Amino acid sequence: MRTEFDLIDRYFARPSTHRNDVVVGIGDDGAILRVPAAAELVVVMDTLVAGVHFPLYTDPASIGFKAVAVNLSDLAAMGAEPAWATLALTLPDNNEQWLSAFSEGLFAALDLYNVALVGGDTTRGPLTITIQLHGFIPEGCALRRNGAQPGDEIYITGSIGDAGMALLALEGKITPQTEHREYFMQRLNRPQARVAEGMSLRGIANAAIDISDGLLADLRHILERSHVGALINIDAVPCSDAFLAQNIQDNRDIALSSGDDYELCFTVPQDNIALFQGVSTAWSCPYTRIGVIAAELGLRCTTKDGVLFSPRRLGYQHF
Repeated sequence: MRTEFDLIDRYFARPSTHRNDVVVGIGDDGAILRVPAAAELVVVMDTLVAGVHFPLYTDPASIGFKAVAVNLSDLAAMGAEPAWATLALTLPDNNEQWLSAFSEGLFAALDLYNVALVGGDTTRGPLTITIQLHGFIPEGCALRRNGAQPGDEIYITGSIGDAGMALLALEGKITPQTEHREYFMQRLNRPQARVAEGMSLRGIANAAIDISDGLLADLRHILERSHVGALINIDAVPCSDAFLAQNIQDNRDIALSSGDDYELCFTVPQDNIALFQGVSTAWSCPYTRIGVIAAELGLRCTTKDGVLFSPRRLGYQHF
């Protein structure tokens, strides 16, 4: 039976020499880190609880990957460049096979963006993973939720609703074809944070947020913080071919309200549209205009024909 420190040394302590801003990483009472000159530090944190954020039987490598990815998505929504991570890991038992796979998935996500794991804590209890990520942004350049202005166009990256379909499949409420099920599970368990896209929106977008609790719920956060309203065309909301192939009666509500897609929703003022279209040519994902910011408060949904649509669900609620 390995001790807590044996587990840390074996699965999580790695040389941090690949980042010269890490003075001291894992192995001391605290990490010592250098923040670049003229930069601001962005700090985000998310907790994943077994049975709430993922089924108990989920592949541990996917759990490790997603625990990092959801935090990367928060940094992306603020236009920040990822740098450092800390991990608080609560384990029900000392399962080395689980730890090996979990750490493999964790570092797979960290290595995508040259993020150094610099510290954390390990305890015994119900399976719970908390990741804190730190990123840099030039002074005064952070994307925030409170900057949307009337006339801004509203965009989202990629497609939404796929993770919601995965959850429905896990609950036995739908039975997708094998290839679609694998795609949905990949979208749920291994989301791709839009880090490069978020960084390129600095100085272009007025406001941004990542879609974690559902498009309607998260867009409302922008509207509330910015004291504006919005009009969106639900027929413009992008959904994958696999999503549309399910032919579910309330698929519009699923697309609008299901979370875990971790795409970006952002607003761009008219004066910056040409600039935005220029930088977006280098993106690794598509983007779609879904509506416009309005001065009148509230979020209004219509079809492409202008018919008002009343969604039955607004998004995920923790309580």
